[in-house]
Amino acid sequence: MTYDIIIIGAGPAGVSAALYAKRANLNVAVIYSGESQLEKAHKIDNYYGFSEGITGPDLYKNGIEQAKNLGIEVIQAEVTHIEMLAPPPKTQYSVKAGGNEYTATSLILATGNKKLRPNIAGIVDFEGKGVSYCAVCDGFFYRKKNVAVIGNGTFAVEEASHLAHIADSVTILTDGKSDDEVKSALSKDSSVAQKIKIDVRKVSKIILNEEGSKVGGVSFEDGETLTVDGVFVALGSAGAADFAKKLGLALNGDSIATNEKMATNAPGIFSCGNANGGLLQVCKAVYEGGVAGLSAVDYIRKIKQ
Repeated sequence: MTYDIIIIGAGPAGVSAALYAKRANLNVAVIYSGESQLEKAHKIDNYYGFSEGITGPDLYKNGIEQAKNLGIEVIQAEVTHIEMLAPPPKTQYSVKAGGNEYTATSLILATGNKKLRPNIAGIVDFEGKGVSYCAVCDGFFYRKKNVAVIGNGTFAVEEASHLAHIADSVTILTDGKSDDEVKSALSKDSSVAQKIKIDVRKVSKIILNEEGSKVGGVSFEDGETLTVDGVFVALGSAGAADFAKKLGLALNGDSIATNEKMATNAPGIFSCGNANGGLLQVCKAVYEGGVAGLSAVDYIRKIKQ
């Protein structure tokens, strides 16, 4: 399915962007999955218009229903891959989610930002020294080497599948979690399934290589070890920083860098809300979502002229 604008994320920023874009008579889709930070808010009493306050889950649900009522297509599926299919002047982006592919001229990232780290000794110490959060960014450095991916979902399989074409061996470590989702996702891609191993044991720590300078493997709670040259972390679903790295977007720390129009350094890609860092409040997310939606509309109209 092809759209003018695809928005990834259905929180206040994503839905606000969608409302403004749809009211401009464009073909808009919102794709989302997982739990929003808003759903974790027990009560919100500092947002305009609710004299008795409102719960996070209710505000989140109301926003999605509002989008649907306006005719916006809302798709609940995990986004696992984004790439540019066509460069300017007429950009086209591909978004893969839930086993389907969607295309759009413009993208708005409103996923929030979640850099999840497992509670494993050595993970933080060796970030940049064998521990990575982006297979597309760093996979090249592990050509014909052995790597592991920590995660137990579709995102982990996506990262492992990319690495399977580069590394000598790839092992998905579920860290004691069920491997059902991993097996299900791998069964849909026979081209890489045979190249990827699964280990469900609990990981206790990252171990050093012989020189003591970078990752040399992982140690399991049962006392055994797995020798690897690199460890990629892919917990939960992909967040803003994950997509930014794959698309080559500029970052400020773990947040996406934008200008005052919420435009990133990539043509046709905008970002808003918690993905941009700063004040992590609903009021900011709604404002930035509106700006991003209007900026994407302006971008589309200029292309169609």
